[in-house]
Amino acid sequence: MLKYLRTYCIVTISVAQLFGTSLWFSANSAAFDLMHEWNINISDIGLLTNAVQTGFILGTLLIALLGIADRYKASVIFSYSALFGGLFNLCFAWLASNIYEALIFRFFVGVSLAGIYPIGMKLMIEWAPEKAGQALSVLVAMLTLGTALPYAFNSISTDLPWRYIISTSTFLAFFAGILIFSLGDKPRIQGEQKLKKASPFVHFSAFKNPRFQAAAIGYFGHMWELYTFWTLVPLIIVQTQINEHFKNFNLSILVFTVISVGALGCILGGMLTQYVHNRIIALSALALSGFCCFMYALGWEILPAWALFTILIVWGISVVADSPQFSALSAQACRPEQLGSALALQNSIGFLLTIVSIGISTYAFDRIGVNAVWIMLIGPIIGIMGYLKFDQKTLNTSRKL
Repeated sequence: MLKYLRTYCIVTISVAQLFGTSLWFSANSAAFDLMHEWNINISDIGLLTNAVQTGFILGTLLIALLGIADRYKASVIFSYSALFGGLFNLCFAWLASNIYEALIFRFFVGVSLAGIYPIGMKLMIEWAPEKAGQALSVLVAMLTLGTALPYAFNSISTDLPWRYIISTSTFLAFFAGILIFSLGDKPRIQGEQKLKKASPFVHFSAFKNPRFQAAAIGYFGHMWELYTFWTLVPLIIVQTQINEHFKNFNLSILVFTVISVGALGCILGGMLTQYVHNRIIALSALALSGFCCFMYALGWEILPAWALFTILIVWGISVVADSPQFSALSAQACRPEQLGSALALQNSIGFLLTIVSIGISTYAFDRIGVNAVWIMLIGPIIGIMGYLKFDQKTLNTSRKL
């Protein structure tokens, strides 16, 4: 009975994550409409993305520094966050008339997402602690599909104004909040030890642990690449004229395909955790995404469209497959009473890096075009080198003990 209950909860949290995170790139799905209607450029689209990222960083910092994730019910935090995120998304769609107003509303969407993504991770780990890698793989797969979902709506509703497409994400977020509010938190089993009350700064001690340090630096390298890749995908496809080669498919469905296949990478990585250590899966995925970045940067001017699109597909699969494994490694290195806050803080730092990466890359894309993808390669290189360095430190410490 407990097994079926756990499965039901994992499915419910996953669906809620899918619907809730559809708010994230809802504006990007209308990028070309916004560029035409508001007379803005690629850098401005990067600003819209970074407004969400900035809000998310502030939100996760508040959650981490105040210990909110470990002091209050995760289901309540998630539900209210989904409600307010949906409302701010609706305001962006119907009240914003220029880039400046849009930035304000997208910022608050980002703040709200801080109560959806890391809190969803906490809920998932609570329900399936012994299978953290697999559970988080499902969760990040849903985040990936949620990110791609607005492009899917745009691809099948090309005649609808962009405001209606974006509004769809709002109602999905509302439904996500209802699902989690109805589910509630995992009840403590009789005899289960009650967690110690977390101090507001307990999360900082996690960074003293070499195991957490290794996982975090790998995660940071992954984050440098991931959201910049998702931001640039539609621009890369247009700039390299891949959409002209695949004339039977509109741009939105091509972008949806490249982003959504990342869910397959997450699920596959989660399945492999039964046979291979999380560390190997995470580093392999990060290395593969870095290789795809290198190949695309090197060959975009000479390779045919079908080859470039194939690289984008493999890149899309691998670029996010490492995320749940790095998060699982971080979670395994945390004490229970610091889990929610430590993950929120790690998320906050990771998303701070995305702001820098997206800002530099979109600025560069306006000036040097597709060659800007070289900037993303920094992430996999630093992530792999940093992880191996701190992982070696962990091994050395273990030998001494």
